[in-house]
Amino acid sequence: MMNLKAYIIPTAVIGFGIAWVGVPRVVDMRNDGHSHDRHVIQNDWCSESRSNDSRGWFCEVREFDMSPGAFDRVDAGPNGGIEVTGWGRNEIHVLAKVEGRARQDDIAEALVSDVRIDMDGMSLRADGPKTERRESWSVSYRVSVPHSYDLDLSTVNGGISIEGVSGQIEFSATNGGVSLADVGGDVKGRTTNGGMKIQLSGDQWDGTGLDVRTTNGGITFTLPDGFNAQLETATTNGSLSVDFPITVSGRIDRRLTTQLGSGGPLLRAITTNGGVTIKQR
Repeated sequence: MMNLKAYIIPTAVIGFGIAWVGVPRVVDMRNDGHSHDRHVIQNDWCSESRSNDSRGWFCEVREFDMSPGAFDRVDAGPNGGIEVTGWGRNEIHVLAKVEGRARQDDIAEALVSDVRIDMDGMSLRADGPKTERRESWSVSYRVSVPHSYDLDLSTVNGGISIEGVSGQIEFSATNGGVSLADVGGDVKGRTTNGGMKIQLSGDQWDGTGLDVRTTNGGITFTLPDGFNAQLETATTNGSLSVDFPITVSGRIDRRLTTQLGSGGPLLRAITTNGGVTIKQR
């Protein structure tokens, strides 16, 4: 049984500004894993999503609390992003931002009300209504998990961010960038049409290693001073730059394989049609 809260923000125009309006409803999460009636209050995540799109818009945020192991896969397709953060609690917390766009606000609200967030086995995913011309809906996720946790993440037309998590981690993004910060374990993934930022801490990778690739996007590696690793990176069509001294055999062109410090697990990051920047902090 999962507990659900939700926050919905319709808009009302007052003069030349926008007022955020909340209308209370009831909270219910049934055993089928679908969200039903919702409690409505103001939420900043929705207000961050408001754009200059002339279409009608409606947004709500649904909140779930679950036990560890409830799921390890998150699918944000279509048109949603995923942010995962490790925390010190032995539980999972999920915020799901559901947006609808249509000709009018009330039609967008109806779209959102028909979007279901389902637990399909070990997967968290959304299912929603068919849309007409110039109508769309999307679900993005902000997930807090224990620092040690396995993940399988996928997006279409949305980015992926993982911070402070170590485990068996796989990800796939199409038309979205990827950010990895203070991750560890066995991390593998790729993105198409998006850049990749990797920022590590400590003095060595904790786990098996890193193997990531991007097509049509650059890679930025940020490492602490004194970091120990086997590093491999390459680009097919782009430049490669390193802003600190390293030892290599031959010249640095579009491929680099080197040992940093005393070595360690292999960290591999490859791009096609993008540059590679490696720097220290």
